[in-house]
Amino acid sequence: MKDLKARYVVDTNVLIAASAADPIHPSDIDATPQDPALRMVVWTWLDSFQQSDSRLVLDGEGQIYEEYNHKLGFNDFGIQVVMHKWSTAAVDDVVVEYDENGGVLPQSLQAVVHDLADRKMVAAALASHVAFGEGCVAFAGDTDWHDWEGPLQTHQILLDPIIEDWSRQKYAEKQLR
Repeated sequence: MKDLKARYVVDTNVLIAASAADPIHPSDIDATPQDPALRMVVWTWLDSFQQSDSRLVLDGEGQIYEEYNHKLGFNDFGIQVVMHKWSTAAVDDVVVEYDENGGVLPQSLQAVVHDLADRKMVAAALASHVAFGEGCVAFAGDTDWHDWEGPLQTHQILLDPIIEDWSRQKYAEKQLR
């Protein structure tokens, strides 16, 4: 497994896939990818993240955590990782401005990041970069991040595709349609 960064904005799909693959208490939830082996890769990454010194980046306004809770229950592995990060003081809250389109982004990213739910993740990563010199989004089952990779990099936003071979293949297939 690759080395973890100092801090991450964790896209909700990571928590969902890892919760579905949890070897102790798997959740019966709709998760992408469907492949149990790939879900286990995501679970392994999230488990490593939980045990590491890496910090979780959340918005101080609570909208990222609200999304997590909308998709997952309290006992799901993904939420338990968030709780663990809080209980070990390993969460960095950043200020994210919101408007009717989600997290407020620079003009150059507004047309690029079309998924309004992901705008808060991008805005949090931007705020993390300003506050800590590092803004990274970890994702698993959502291939849109690959579409935005170049524009995000121009704003110093790093992406960590946990199941990169799979997500790049799915992204390429989507581009052919």
